[in-house]
Amino acid sequence: MEVIKVEHLYKQYRLGQVGTGSLVQDANRWWHKVRGKADPYEVITETNDRTTQGKGDFVWALEDINFAVNQGEVLGIIGRNGAGKSSLLKILSKVTSPTKGRITLNGRVASLLEVGTGFNPELTGRENIYLNGAILGMTKAEIRSKFDEIVAFSGVDKYIDTPVKRYSSGMYVRLAFAVAAHLEPEILIVDEVLAVGDVDFQKKCIGKMKDVASAGRTVLFVSHNMEAVKNLCSRALLLEHGTIISEGSPSQVIETYLNNRNKADWGHTYTELEAPGNEFTRLKSIALKPIREDGKPMITVKSSLEINISFWNYVEDLAANLSLHLYAATGECVFNVITQLPPPTLDVGLHHARCVIPKELLNTGVFYVSFMLVQDTAKPLFNFEEVLTFEVEEERENTNWHGKFPGFVRPNVDFTLHT
Repeated sequence: MEVIKVEHLYKQYRLGQVGTGSLVQDANRWWHKVRGKADPYEVITETNDRTTQGKGDFVWALEDINFAVNQGEVLGIIGRNGAGKSSLLKILSKVTSPTKGRITLNGRVASLLEVGTGFNPELTGRENIYLNGAILGMTKAEIRSKFDEIVAFSGVDKYIDTPVKRYSSGMYVRLAFAVAAHLEPEILIVDEVLAVGDVDFQKKCIGKMKDVASAGRTVLFVSHNMEAVKNLCSRALLLEHGTIISEGSPSQVIETYLNNRNKADWGHTYTELEAPGNEFTRLKSIALKPIREDGKPMITVKSSLEINISFWNYVEDLAANLSLHLYAATGECVFNVITQLPPPTLDVGLHHARCVIPKELLNTGVFYVSFMLVQDTAKPLFNFEEVLTFEVEEERENTNWHGKFPGFVRPNVDFTLHT
């Protein structure tokens, strides 16, 4: 039985604008829609490609998306940032509406799209559990029967009567996932937010989603962690520039994704208007530079890597850290480092950071870098995802090893054999 059906789905955004035009345009657009006519203002066909600078005012975030999901199926949705994954999930969760096309949902939907979605920050954890249950159409008695299980799973029992605005991002996500997964929706939609939690909690979430699917409910799962997608999902979709380019078994789709991945994206510089970010911060530039004794611009296991970041801060007297994550191409976190503690206080304006990854640490393979600006060591202000991509190659000269070392790191440790 089909629980989700998506037919010829399109989503268009106007760059740099709130809304899609004047009231007259919106009314005219609605009138054409109810009569089954084409959108009279649909004039732009520019693809959502973040690797090039767009020339038009509009961009297609999604173009002609078609798929169906059966009851009890776990569908993985993968793709690079900007591929359209979040736009698709927001439409399925009814957070936003499609520009054109049709979606059919048979059952209640619970969504975990980003930290804070669906929670009232002024309410306590207890009150938010009851609020979310009521939104899903459950009675107080039904919510009460699940309450202890939700709190135990989330591990925030000590703070259940504290306003959630005082929770760390990890606590927020743990409670939000517990609520979404335990209130028995027919359709559970989970975006990348599980990356905020610790490894043990992520394993608990994967196990819970398997339980949800085995009970006959449907799961849509977006993640950069390819191992998690492979272990959890029965089928996968690969999005690129707003279109589905591959669909099938997780192993097959993941292989296509990894083969298509850009292996050399060493930096960007932005103007303040076009820079990624939000009202708290924007990225001016990021650059990766290999440091070698021979001066060659190449990345091997014997290259140190210097990462330079410049960003605008818009928050007065911000106590802030940068938290940098290095990921393998398959999505596993290799390491996470943060700037100094206690956090320095930043003025409004342009700031700079530098990180050096020592040579003879990373193994061969493809890696990418993401980083967050974090307030007071706990509150993420913005996550700059996949801002750098690079490939570490074998040192071709003066090496006696002709195989492939396993793992993501290959440190130069003192390991000797005595006879």
